[in-house]
Amino acid sequence: MNSESRQVKYWRDSGMSDLDTADLLMSNNKILHGLFFCHLSVEKMLKAHYSSKIGLIPPRTHNLSFLLEKSNLTLKEDEEDFLGVLMKYQLEGRYPNYRVNLPSASDAKLYFEKTKILVQWLASKL
Repeated sequence: MNSESRQVKYWRDSGMSDLDTADLLMSNNKILHGLFFCHLSVEKMLKAHYSSKIGLIPPRTHNLSFLLEKSNLTLKEDEEDFLGVLMKYQLEGRYPNYRVNLPSASDAKLYFEKTKILVQWLASKL
């Protein structure tokens, strides 16, 4: 397996694992941390695409829109908007002084379901 393939496999496998972690957290009503892992899962899947497309280690960024653009993937407008929603939840886990309002339980469940669909789609395109 060449280094590009190892990079793609690393990011894909890690992203899928983070989706499982998001599921566990959301199932235990740990909404903020669950949404953080939703973001992380999508981020890593996009980094898998970046590695696959460009053949390099992805940049150290958490910006989903930037990674999407660099990976030459196209999403529907509402899916791109959803990336912006997830971006709100990636900061809390990294910067403790950042505060975000939690969504309702029903919205959080919807966000997780959207994440799951997006991650599965991204995996299918690798």
